[in-house]
Formats: sequence, structure tokens, C-alpha cells
Amino acid sequence: MSGEEMTPEEKRHDQLTTAPDATEADASPRIEVTEHDGVTRVEVAEDAEVRPGPGPGMPQASREEPIG
Repeated sequence: MSGEEMTPEEKRHDQLTTAPDATEADASPRIEVTEHDGVTRVEVAEDAEVRPGPGPGMPQASREEPIG
């Protein structure tokens, strides 16, 4: 952008799409933020390709107790 500062959303998009082989999907939101009665909730989007924690098939994925 010439002479103007980029918004945080524009900076994020720029950072996530400038790598070699990057696609528009790389810049898609991965979290959903909602607020209700003063409580903010952040959840991983259902369609996010990458999720925190052990992935499917990893032994830790089926553990009942916390890791660490």
C-alpha cells in the first residue's frame, strides 16, 4: 500500500500468502471468537486444517489425563 499503513488483517494476509506455494486458503481464519455476557470464547474453526494438540492416530490423542 503506498503511503498508508496496513491493517492487522491485511498484514496477516500478506504474511501468510507471500511464501512460495502459498494459497489464499493459507490466509483463511483458523479461529472463531465469540463474546456473550462478558465472556470471550476462542475456538479453533471446525474447518481448520491444522489444529492444536496431537493429531489423529497419535497415541496422546486418546489419553484421558493431561500431557505434561
